[in-house]
Amino acid sequence: MKNWKEKGMQGVFLLAACASVLAVALICVFLFANGVPAMSEIGFLDFLLGEEWRPSNNIYGILPMIMGSIYVTAGAVVIGVPIGIFTSVFMAHYCPKKIYPFLKSATELLAGIPSVVYGFFGLVVIVPLIRTYTAKTGVGGNGQTMLTASIILGIMILPTIIGVTESAMRSVPDQYYEGSLALGATKERTVFRIVIPAAKSGVIAGIVLGIGRAIGETMAVIMVAGNQPRMPQGLLKGVRTMTTNIVMEMGYAADLHREALIATAVVLFVFILIINGCVSVLNSFFFKQKTAYEIGM
Repeated sequence: MKNWKEKGMQGVFLLAACASVLAVALICVFLFANGVPAMSEIGFLDFLLGEEWRPSNNIYGILPMIMGSIYVTAGAVVIGVPIGIFTSVFMAHYCPKKIYPFLKSATELLAGIPSVVYGFFGLVVIVPLIRTYTAKTGVGGNGQTMLTASIILGIMILPTIIGVTESAMRSVPDQYYEGSLALGATKERTVFRIVIPAAKSGVIAGIVLGIGRAIGETMAVIMVAGNQPRMPQGLLKGVRTMTTNIVMEMGYAADLHREALIATAVVLFVFILIINGCVSVLNSFFFKQKTAYEIGM
């Protein structure tokens, strides 16, 4: 009877795994079956490197959206990564035990806030501040800029970076930390020269996962980025990303226009695959380094 139960549970687990793989496979088939023919009809280079997006004239160039996604994500990384890593260092090695539960709950709460709330916060708080600054400097604009979107995304990726980085630093053996202090190193030097390098695989994984979160975000960005389909012209100018382009136009798109939007999703999907591949390669590389180091010891 026990063997039958075990086999039954193995069957359930196998079905769950197959369902997950099937879902990914169906998404891939849908995207590539509809997107690749559209790219072929438009022209791969014209589609990927074209600087004009005019569906009414059958002109579909997504380079402005690709660059917009890259720039906004890069801005989010510049803002979010230092804050996230420093917060992780504080929580892992400096935070008093009395306030740690509150701080941990606050960072976890950030992950549970809906995207539209972040977008609304940016629209009500950050956009007016940027608008006031641009008005004083003579730049002009309504405050919905690349900088605004980067700030919002920088806040949104914090829980991902903080959670993964803190876990990675706590997984470093205590002997590393205590040995460095015993040799006369300061606490700050120990953390930044010993602990963080030892946890670099987890730190990099957190950063890359944050990048994946930022490049795939839609609702918050669409509310604060301005959404002009043009090449990025500066931090204080509006920009449109690939995700916002799909959401804004899919509701009324038809024929080649609709297929071009699906092709845009294919490009975004490839970006995410590249990011996940980078995580796997880096983790494998650092694991081999760690194994070689431990064998050498």
